[in-house]
Amino acid sequence: MSHSLPTVSVHIVTYNSVDHIDDCLWAIKNQSNPIHQIIIVDNNSLDDTLQNIKQWKRLDSCRILMNKVNIGFAGAHNQSIRMTDTDYCLILNPDVVLDKDYVKRTIEALERNPEAGSATGKLLFKSDPSQIDSTGLTINKARRAFDRGAHEPSERYVQAEEVFGVPGAAAMYKREMINEISINGEFFDEDFFAYKEDVDVAWRAQLMGWKAIYEPTAIAYHERGWKEGGRKSKPLFVRRLSYINRYKMMLKNDSIVSLLKHIVPFLTYECLSLGYSILREPKLLGAWNSFFNKYAELRAKRAQIQSKQKVPSRELQKWFK
Repeated sequence: MSHSLPTVSVHIVTYNSVDHIDDCLWAIKNQSNPIHQIIIVDNNSLDDTLQNIKQWKRLDSCRILMNKVNIGFAGAHNQSIRMTDTDYCLILNPDVVLDKDYVKRTIEALERNPEAGSATGKLLFKSDPSQIDSTGLTINKARRAFDRGAHEPSERYVQAEEVFGVPGAAAMYKREMINEISINGEFFDEDFFAYKEDVDVAWRAQLMGWKAIYEPTAIAYHERGWKEGGRKSKPLFVRRLSYINRYKMMLKNDSIVSLLKHIVPFLTYECLSLGYSILREPKLLGAWNSFFNKYAELRAKRAQIQSKQKVPSRELQKWFK
């Protein structure tokens, strides 16, 4: 890491983001910390997103890449990460508005913690800032991941602390970690397309010895949109991705010994989940085609992760609550 002022790039993937992208970009422009580059990758938006973001080309630091097809959150962010060589990369959702010191505070947190490779701030609901959206990622014994503190009062979580991982909505990543934990040149696993790719990164980073930091003085506001509705408000392909990516993540990162220690809560959830899927959402089970089609590739990635693993799986037990 350079001893001069660290450089940072902001990476945004848009898809039908016309309602949010201007607010997001204005907040980036007004950051107290210098922004070296802004990379926007559009995944073939069908609305007026492109018209909105093209006006930002006037900024010398802003580059725009327009994909002719939607290659997913993971693939598009990998594209954007490869376009930069900054010390830090902020992965940012287009429906997030940053407080002016968000970049500064998260970078300072990482500079204070050399063993940490990622940081997040306190994300609040844009529609109701009195409620927390996320203060980091948690994972339970059934291998279900959640946003820490979701819907709790914003006054809570006032201490900086280590967390399992950081949500992809506003994640500051250290370049050194990105390079070290990438598999086959992919930081985000492109087999995931979207959903849980940030949890997969968090788990992989933990195995390879990188910590994650929550910094409460870094504030951001997240819209969320339809994600806060009920299950039926989400398209089937989204529910399938969220469902099957959990199993892909486990195949790559989990250990048999660790899973056996949590076998009761794990099997309890599996039985309930399978029963629900059969009775209420049988179409969800079609997602298993994706899992079996990618099984050999996932196993190969698991072998690579294990070859680079520095932390015994037993030391990660503290995160499964």
